[in-house]
Amino acid sequence: MNLPDLIEEFIEHLEVESGRSQRTAENYRHYLDKFYDLTADLVSDEYHPSEITPELLRKYRLRLNREKSPDGSGLKTLTQSYYLIALRGFLKYLSKRGIKSLDPSLVELPHAARKQVTFLHYDEVEDLMNAIPDDTESGLRDRAIVELLFSGGLRVSELVNLNRGDINLDRREFMVRGKGSKDRPIFISTAAADRVREYLAVRHDDLPALFLNNSKHMNDLDTSGNYRRLTARSIQRIIDKYSRAAGIVKHVTPHTLRHSFATDLLMNGADIRSVQALLGHSDISTTQIYTHVTDPHLKEVHEKFQSES
Repeated sequence: MNLPDLIEEFIEHLEVESGRSQRTAENYRHYLDKFYDLTADLVSDEYHPSEITPELLRKYRLRLNREKSPDGSGLKTLTQSYYLIALRGFLKYLSKRGIKSLDPSLVELPHAARKQVTFLHYDEVEDLMNAIPDDTESGLRDRAIVELLFSGGLRVSELVNLNRGDINLDRREFMVRGKGSKDRPIFISTAAADRVREYLAVRHDDLPALFLNNSKHMNDLDTSGNYRRLTARSIQRIIDKYSRAAGIVKHVTPHTLRHSFATDLLMNGADIRSVQALLGHSDISTTQIYTHVTDPHLKEVHEKFQSES
């Protein structure tokens, strides 16, 4: 079987057997189609998997590095990594099927600079909260949103999909379905539960969504029950509005509060594996982006201890 046919089978495998989303599968298709386009002239017309050799891989990486983005710039190192991750996944698939090809372990990812993580210190989170009025329904809603994002480490997509019946305010825990359709538990503080209660107490509707858009221009002809559900973009605007009002100079997004949640846990002694589980990261390397933030903090603690002993 030639390479294009096997790529197609691999994409179907991702959706059906691996449970990946259609969007993820299409991304993989794009990356592997690019691999085929950049290497097809280097092999036979049939292009069998056995023709993927270390030398072919070297030439592919060189061409990929010289590839141009639509704006004329080269592909970023992180973007190149996505292409190589897709290729490595495809080669693993071939190996499991007993199809001779390149050893997946030979596909090494380029060294990329660590992501810069923006997070808020606890006093900055308090400043953000205090900038939100508590005498209106919208204000109570926005306080509940900030508390849930910081207390539970939720992704904004997970937050907007919450329904009233999903969250147990007495036990202060609930389940969300995150990336890859994986379920994970969320635990929230007493303060977060109280803020949600205060918001729901002033609601006079029976709509299922936990957070509603209060705009008077909403399309109330929608019969799905979701016509007033707050969107991720709306929450982004809410966070930006109040962070400016609080005088926070950092660029604050809903994901900043998720970063703050993780950083706060690590700085208070949580181990990285526990934080990985609470964030819903499938790979520990994703969680390790926080270590360059917390490591300096641990050094400060150590130096303080040494000076006092």
